[in-house]
Amino acid sequence: MIGSQLRAFRWLLAGAVASVALSGGLWAQAPDYTSSGIVNSSDFSPGPFAPGSVLSLFGSNFAWTTEAVTPGELAAGSLPTELAAVRVYVDNVPVPLLYASPTQINFLVPTEQIPGDVSVTMVREGIRGPSVTITLVGAAPALFVMAGSVAIAQDWNASYTLLTTATPAHPGDVVVLYSTGLGHTNPPWASGEVAQSKANITALASLQVLLDGTAIDPHQILYAGVTPGFSGLYQINFRLPANTGTNPEIRVQVGSQTSIPNVTLAVE
Repeated sequence: MIGSQLRAFRWLLAGAVASVALSGGLWAQAPDYTSSGIVNSSDFSPGPFAPGSVLSLFGSNFAWTTEAVTPGELAAGSLPTELAAVRVYVDNVPVPLLYASPTQINFLVPTEQIPGDVSVTMVREGIRGPSVTITLVGAAPALFVMAGSVAIAQDWNASYTLLTTATPAHPGDVVVLYSTGLGHTNPPWASGEVAQSKANITALASLQVLLDGTAIDPHQILYAGVTPGFSGLYQINFRLPANTGTNPEIRVQVGSQTSIPNVTLAVE
């Protein structure tokens, strides 16, 4: 199963070190970004965010090279706090990184954070960017999506086949849906630690999966928690209702926070 998940998340692991030619003047420029340049890595939606969310910071004058976490680093059990000579600090604590390039950094909000306003600062070789503020809530679901705003999901009944218009799920199948921002878990997992086993989200009682605006029977939600072998990646396993229509809109709600609209699930 892990191999099929890695293929589904090529964007996360496809980075390779590449040289970037810069003039001496650019070398001295500080990283430049604003709070509006921080979004969910999964669907590029704005905040609020949650502990354990994978976020992307967009701006300029970031790293001089492009570097991403490798499958080997995932296998080693933890994520680095520095990539391509870049660090990101949340409330002055260096956080785990997944990807760094001249204009984008993907980082993990510490799982130990509590809801409220927190500061985010990027540092490149001792040169600090501005300190900006983001807001955290207990859970803020954001689905991983492919081109065409199709949710990244797999069909358990078909050996974890990636769901696409060519390989859709069918009513009654068990779907594995991927998300970030589902918040704390029990047992908890430490920031940057690659999950080794399943752990349920603590907000399970308020979790809803909505298909075309209608919540499925909560008894059909078989698991909602971290994805073993990853960090910052959550999954929701649920059985498609018998009356599921073709390519329904799918949203996930936890408490008052709901994933963005107009994302579809490949179903036939």
